Amino acid sequence: MARLLFMAEDDPLMSRMYERAFRLAGDELMMAHDGEEAITLLQKADPKPVVILLDIMMPKLNGFDVLRKIKEDEKLKSIPVIMLTNLAGDSDAEKALSLGAVLYLVKSQYSPKEIVAKVTEIIAASVHGDGIPKVTVEVKKTKEEKGKS
Repeated sequence: MARLLFMAEDDPLMSRMYERAFRLAGDELMMAHDGEEAITLLQKADPKPVVILLDIMMPKLNGFDVLRKIKEDEKLKSIPVIMLTNLAGDSDAEKALSLGAVLYLVKSQYSPKEIVAKVTEIIAASVHGDGIPKVTVEVKKTKEEKGKS
């Protein structure tokens, strides 16, 4: 059975790219194109998605505001939230994780296929009773950084 996932992403090209990647993996993806639409769709969704992916820079409500509202909602707060953004700053990652996101990924550092794999890991951890994986920020090292370490 297909897993129901939810993504809030305002860039149409990115939306189509991720939608295709998740569908190829056998998942069903609900999409919102701004923060207000994300909250409305999530509250109405039945069944609820197993994972929520949020962009940060969106119209109407940003991803941080959406995350806050998700974590305040009794029916949504237990759903793992992954922040999927172009903001690579440590302070943004810390803010997202402190608000309850389980993972912070920078879009430019991962292919859609790698994002699908990360989502699958989080679902597996929560379904198998291992609980949600530890909260992490994943930033790939550049070739220059790898040479220094």
